[in-house]
Amino acid sequence: MDVRFLKSLLAVIDKGSIADAARHENLTSSAISQRIQALEKELGVTLFSRIGHSAKPTENCMRLVPRARKIVQEIQALKTDLDPLGLTGELRIGAISTVLTGLIPPLMKKLMAQAPDVKLSIIPGTSASLYERLMAEELDAVVVVNPPFDVPKMVKKVTLYTEPLAFIKPKSVSLTIKEAMQAVPYIQYDPHSWGGRLVTEYLHDEKITMDPLCDLDGLEAIAILVSEGVGVSLVPYWKGLEKIANNIMVNYVDIKKYQREIVLLYPVQTINHRLINFLVSLVNGE
Repeated sequence: MDVRFLKSLLAVIDKGSIADAARHENLTSSAISQRIQALEKELGVTLFSRIGHSAKPTENCMRLVPRARKIVQEIQALKTDLDPLGLTGELRIGAISTVLTGLIPPLMKKLMAQAPDVKLSIIPGTSASLYERLMAEELDAVVVVNPPFDVPKMVKKVTLYTEPLAFIKPKSVSLTIKEAMQAVPYIQYDPHSWGGRLVTEYLHDEKITMDPLCDLDGLEAIAILVSEGVGVSLVPYWKGLEKIANNIMVNYVDIKKYQREIVLLYPVQTINHRLINFLVSLVNGE
């Protein structure tokens, strides 16, 4: 069995279609289809049901996924084992949107300079969705908001940095937080998100009530709306905020209790521990 065929199988599952998997694998759709057909013939089962442009994995296919991922990971780890520094191989890293615009660009520059043989696949998503994919072994590690629950013992958690809560408003607004909440439309950081719960806690503690204009789980979109004069908001101050919204004023809520903690989560039993530790050292400026 060709391990490349297993990689294509996993790509179709992760991307949701043969066409998207082909773009990810830098192959043609027909090449991906031929690999899937070869696996189906060798295993004697149907692996996907084709519905329109999507490819839905069958029950038999999903039974194979955990072992297929382990096989692919072990094959990829062979190069890492031959590298005395462990700086060779592939990593699938999930990251929330503000990490993509704040942490990832300088990290990629360092990585290209110090470990050019490491290949990163960066997958965007919300903290909750990325955590689910980590637990399903679809990702090697995730950079997310600190979960509002204890992670299982099989998951390692490393705090990367914290972000203070900040009140952002258009430069034309000179009101305090409480005054602005009553006089200016409030754009609410989704209270159901892992980071949004900290804002909700602050508002509750300060006894501030209002009728939000809308709820958003996209911090970049919130910052742009504030910059355009649509309203005000309370958000974690992330690296890169003022690069995308320069017509704003920022007032920090200097209370540690409401800081958003950004953490790296990865399995304790991982073959990529040396690569992950190296990434952590880059983030910490070591």
